[in-house]
Amino acid sequence: MSKKTLVSAITAALVVGAASTTFAAANPFSDVPADSWAYDAVTTLAADGVIDGYPDGTYKGQNTMTRYEMAQIVARAMAKTDLEKADKALVDKLAAEFAEELDNLGVRVADLEKKSDNVKWGGELRYRYWDADHDAKADETYNKVMFRLEPKAYIGNSGWTANARIGYVADLSSDSNAEFAHGDGDDNDAGVDRIYVEGPLAGATVQAGRLPVFTAQGMLFDDRISGAQVAFGSDVFKTTLAGGRYSEEGHAYAPNENAKLVTAEYYGVQFDWAPTEKIAANAGYTQLTGIDSNATTHQFALGDDDSLGIWYVGGSYAFDSNVKLVGQYAESDADAYEKAGSVEVQYKGADAADAGSWGAYFGYRHLGDNVAIAPTYDDAAANQKGYVVGASYVPAENILATIEYFDGKDMDTDTDASKFFANVDFFF
Repeated sequence: MSKKTLVSAITAALVVGAASTTFAAANPFSDVPADSWAYDAVTTLAADGVIDGYPDGTYKGQNTMTRYEMAQIVARAMAKTDLEKADKALVDKLAAEFAEELDNLGVRVADLEKKSDNVKWGGELRYRYWDADHDAKADETYNKVMFRLEPKAYIGNSGWTANARIGYVADLSSDSNAEFAHGDGDDNDAGVDRIYVEGPLAGATVQAGRLPVFTAQGMLFDDRISGAQVAFGSDVFKTTLAGGRYSEEGHAYAPNENAKLVTAEYYGVQFDWAPTEKIAANAGYTQLTGIDSNATTHQFALGDDDSLGIWYVGGSYAFDSNVKLVGQYAESDADAYEKAGSVEVQYKGADAADAGSWGAYFGYRHLGDNVAIAPTYDDAAANQKGYVVGASYVPAENILATIEYFDGKDMDTDTDASKFFANVDFFF
């Protein structure tokens, strides 16, 4: 996109300061004459400090603008405090589009956001239904609504933030059974499943507290630990170290119905490599020690041993902008059900910020019970293997509808199992 096109779009859509700015008498750029179609737009934004030119006094509007340059313009627009509500919404859309580049600006962007509001709020309202059939076990049905709030507070100009996630789940199958997510199960019991700080330290990104951990593309772990996580490296090669306490507390509730009810010490290392936009790979090792299983519920089958080590490797390859192949394999040192694997083909992809976008996938999962600790999948669960298919659609901005289906077996009984899953998210 050229600078002229960009400036025209920003000025027409955002009207940044147009109502209050008086044009400078002198032309700010020698290569933008007064009779140019872009003169008023360029002059307005220059006077407001949203854009600037080159040291030689030119604007060079014919040059292609980089995403980093665009992010700088968005950051300056974010700093303005006199925007109308509609204009602020459009600035926020641009900030979402260029979120990665804005993050790379670091403390400067955090400070700009802090000027307007030191605490940012996000969240979602989610309706979820699924029906699982088992030939050798009781069938299962889930029919609940969840409400989440996710505050983020900026800690001065340090680049550090304080983060939390608060959730409430209402069971629509029973008028009396409502509980806060990750509470103790009593009615009206508040629950916070995440609460941690995050920020830069010695060239790394550090998280500490009750924090989210996502391991092996979520095939092993998509849950939280109480401890710390450190990530360092570059966009091409990154190393992530994590350690802490994984507790069964609250796992009878949302958000991860697949989580095992165990308590253990969690340690992990993961390496991520992305040499090009098409190729990505990961490898790592996770260990649980001091495992204490709840004998009446889902647990590891480890015999007399109270530890479990898991290694894994995986990656993805994008054939083009629409089709991607994703795979993951893991193996533990348990005596049985010690292997897990997943492979799927993804087509397009639904973006909640883009109304009308959609995506679909199909694949195969083999989730050994002594490998999949808290898998991220909504179609298949630990102790299952079989085929999966699903699709997502965005009917309106920030509304995401998903349906998925699993057809396969429960591995411990080698009997047929299936699951229908439906989910609607309203993000705010």
